[in-house]
Amino acid sequence: MDNGAANRTSPLATPSATREVLERHGLYTKYALGQNFLVNDDVVRKILELAEVGAEDHVLEVGPGIGTLTAALLAQGAHVTAVEMDHDLPAVLEDTLASWWDRFTLLQMDALDVPDDAFCEPEPNKLVSNLPYAVAATVVLDYLQRFECIQGATVMVQKEVADRMAARPGTKNYGAYTVKLSLYAQPVGRFSVAPGNFFPPPHVDSAVIRLDRVQPHDDEGAALTSDEVRATCTMADAAFATRRKTIANSCKTYFSSSPDVQAALPQLFEQAGIDPRRRGETLDRPEFIRLGKALAGLPRA
Repeated sequence: MDNGAANRTSPLATPSATREVLERHGLYTKYALGQNFLVNDDVVRKILELAEVGAEDHVLEVGPGIGTLTAALLAQGAHVTAVEMDHDLPAVLEDTLASWWDRFTLLQMDALDVPDDAFCEPEPNKLVSNLPYAVAATVVLDYLQRFECIQGATVMVQKEVADRMAARPGTKNYGAYTVKLSLYAQPVGRFSVAPGNFFPPPHVDSAVIRLDRVQPHDDEGAALTSDEVRATCTMADAAFATRRKTIANSCKTYFSSSPDVQAALPQLFEQAGIDPRRRGETLDRPEFIRLGKALAGLPRA
C-alpha cells in the first residue's frame, strides 16, 4: 500500500492501490460480473456519511469486490456481512481485510440466491453497497421485501435506476417498480458519481441513493396486512402492464388468465375511488394501496 493509505477513508480507493491488489493476485476486472472498482476516496467518504454508518451497525454489502468500501465500513467499527459470487475474490478479501477479519463474514453466492435465513445474529440493519448494476434494482426491492431487519439502504446504482427509485407520479421514470419500492422505503438523500471515479470507467453515470424503511400503511395510517401489500404490488404490475393504455384496459390484459378478477375490475375501481380511464403513471402510492386493499378483499375461489 502507498504511504497515504493511512489518511484515507479506504486504503484501496485509488487507481494505483486497486491495480496493485489485482496484479498481486493475478486478477483482472470481469465485465460479465459488472466489476467497476471505486477508486475515489472522497466518494467512499460521502457514502459512509450518507449511510451514517457507526460501530453499532451490522452492514450487509453486496459485491464487495476487492474490499474498497468494505474496508472503510470496517474501519468505522461496523460489522460487515458481504455477498460475493466471484470465486477469485475470497482470497483477495482475506488479504485486504486482514486487519478487521473478526468483524467480517463472507457469503459466497449469487446475491439473488441469498436464502431467507442467511444471516446470523446480530442481523444486518443496513444495506450499503456499490451494487452490480445488472441486478441492483432487483436486489434492493427483494432485500427490503424479505429482510425486515434492514432498516435502510445506501447503494450505488446506475443513474437511471436511482431515478426510478425516487420518481414521482406523472414522470417518465415512474412505474410499477417505483410503486412497489415505495411500500417499503422512501428516498432521503442522493448524490451523483461520474464514470471517472471507477476502474475501469463504466459507460453510464451513477448515483448513490439512500432509502429509509417505512412501514406499509394506507392514507388513514392503518398498517397494511401482508396480503394487502402483495395485492398492491400486483395492482401496480397490472396498471403498468401496457403503460400507454388506461388502467382499465391494462388491468384487463394483465388479469386475462384470472377471469374472476377480470370480471371484478369495475367493482375494484369503484371501491378504490379510481377513475378507470386514467393511466397508471397518474396514480400515486395511496391510490395504488386503495386498489390493493380492494383486490385483497375479493372472495377467494
